[in-house]
Amino acid sequence: MCHRVRRFEDGGVTETIAGLSMSLPEFLAVLGAVALVVARWLSPAARPRVTIAAGAVFVLSVIVLGVVGIRWQLLPVLVGGAVALPFALSPLLRTLRRRPGRRAWRARWWLALPGSVACLGLIAAGPVAAWAFPVPVFPEPSGSFAVGTRVMQWTDPNRPETFTADPDDRRTVVVQLWYPAQKSPAGAQRAQYLGRTEQEARTVSDALASAVGLPGFLVDGVLQARTHAVFNAPVAGGGERFPVVLFSPGAGGVRTQNTAWAEELASHGYVVAALDHLYDSAAVVLDDGRTIRAATASTGDRDADEELAAGWTAVRAADLGFVLTQLEGLDRGAIAAPLVGSDPSTGRDPLAGRLDTGRAVVTGHSMGGAAALQAARQDPRFAAVIDLDGYPHGPASPALHQPVLALTQAITPSTDPRYLPRLTEALASDTATSYRLTVPGAAHLTFMDGPLYLPPVPSIVGSLGRTGSPRVVAATTLAFLDATLRHAPGDLAGALSAYGSLSVHRPDDPR
Repeated sequence: MCHRVRRFEDGGVTETIAGLSMSLPEFLAVLGAVALVVARWLSPAARPRVTIAAGAVFVLSVIVLGVVGIRWQLLPVLVGGAVALPFALSPLLRTLRRRPGRRAWRARWWLALPGSVACLGLIAAGPVAAWAFPVPVFPEPSGSFAVGTRVMQWTDPNRPETFTADPDDRRTVVVQLWYPAQKSPAGAQRAQYLGRTEQEARTVSDALASAVGLPGFLVDGVLQARTHAVFNAPVAGGGERFPVVLFSPGAGGVRTQNTAWAEELASHGYVVAALDHLYDSAAVVLDDGRTIRAATASTGDRDADEELAAGWTAVRAADLGFVLTQLEGLDRGAIAAPLVGSDPSTGRDPLAGRLDTGRAVVTGHSMGGAAALQAARQDPRFAAVIDLDGYPHGPASPALHQPVLALTQAITPSTDPRYLPRLTEALASDTATSYRLTVPGAAHLTFMDGPLYLPPVPSIVGSLGRTGSPRVVAATTLAFLDATLRHAPGDLAGALSAYGSLSVHRPDDPR
């Protein structure tokens, strides 16, 4: 069943038929085109009224779409409607011109039927394409806080950039924060997905599509998406200090790939800091306008790739530790930030004194999950770890000393046979209680925003659905965070087991 979602963008209202991921003008164009084809098969008495109404709806819808922009998904609809339009109108015009007493001409049914079927096939392709490649509709965050977001760029003077030959080049990371914010005024513009500007979002979108061999236009819906966060929104009042959650994306992934998850956590009082790892993320647009593309690639040899992945994971782990250090400085007021809401006399950042970096969690998806595990091994400042379906690359020592939540996709015969043994080894040697939750119906991309805009093919995004996937990931991680960092009462194992098959590794279990 379809329902309508109202989204406020750029001061206007966009009506989205959520079940079809189509705007109201797009839906009316489809309706008008179908009616033009069907009109030929109606009775002579009904045909003129239906033809005139359908033609008017179709033409007006096309005019509106020409002004606001036509998505590629609607092109077959426009072709089908354009082909049907003259055949629908010509009998009507002949009827108006014919002499009294003469019979109106109409093509034989066996001539008209193939054309009608062809037109309906074209028209149907539009909604199918819109359903398969929709404009993402981000779930409404369920917490009590509104969500703000901002982007920062930091350079580590102590680490050379190993991906370039320049000895003076230093490691740089781009970080996006989602944080609890004050409620913005009605009509405030929401942050665009994938970038601060439309151009940045297009650059990142094209790079992500190219990385998986898709033409960029197939996922152009992400360029029209708006999230629920507001850029540089004032930080929530009250003086509460918020735990910090650092996030590393998957190989070739980008900082925004888990926006739905980050917004949900921020609405519940967490600050999420997601990283772009230069030369690993698909595309990173720097403050000076340069775009850094991914320089990591598979060799095709499993052993060689494992060695490379271990090295890339180590770089990511160091990035995560550096960002935590920067957030500590931000909280102390040691990092000035020329940001809306800063104290104009001191440059003091509005997040100063609000980041509880003593309660910091490191998380990641895929290779980012491996980086999170390594970062926790190296840096005791991280109080806990969340691994979203990440294969544990790199050394298995020293042992972890933080609680870990590892979410995995459903295990199938095609799953790397080394995956579960490596993950089990890491969790079993942990000196704190750790949890491995296998989520039925989940695929690797279930643990990111992919289900919101990719075709709902179970082997690609799982079978939990566009809204079910982000809900499960957010609910399980929030339960773990609340229990671990806020010592929320309740049975964590029981709460997690409601979402799948749970294995609990306790430090006092016999080895």
